[in-house]
Amino acid sequence: MRHIQATAIILCALLLFCHQTFAADTDQLESFGSVEERRLKENILQERATIRKEREEIALRKNELKTLEEGVDKKLAEIDNKLDELQKLQNKIQALLAEKSAVEKKRLKDLAGIYQKMSPNKAALALTGLEKMLAADLLANMKTKSAAKILDEISKQKAVELSTSFTTLQLE
Repeated sequence: MRHIQATAIILCALLLFCHQTFAADTDQLESFGSVEERRLKENILQERATIRKEREEIALRKNELKTLEEGVDKKLAEIDNKLDELQKLQNKIQALLAEKSAVEKKRLKDLAGIYQKMSPNKAALALTGLEKMLAADLLANMKTKSAAKILDEISKQKAVELSTSFTTLQLE
């Protein structure tokens, strides 16, 4: 008897459970008018999940881009600073070169004055041993009369070379 009662209780519980499950399935079927509606709802839910994931990925990429942009901005600022420094150094070098050039011109003029005061024979002998451009520059800084006397004392070939160097434009 106890065995029959236990079996009856178990059967009642199973029936109650099956009835609730059937009722839940029926409620779900009733909420959708058709299988097509259920499929569409599942597709919509999947699309929503996909969109959420894509939005999260976009947000991560925006953060990455923002970080990269900040890095690029810092590098550009560093480059601008380096360019400013280089411009200052270039101006300083140009000033030093101009100063050097002025000093060289003054020394060349002083040396030309010394050669001019020498006897033409000794000046010609000294100029012959110098580099062609230096000798031409020295002659250019002398008075015409003194330069002519010195050129008269130099060999014909050397005088031609110096005259050619003297008349050729030189770019510094």
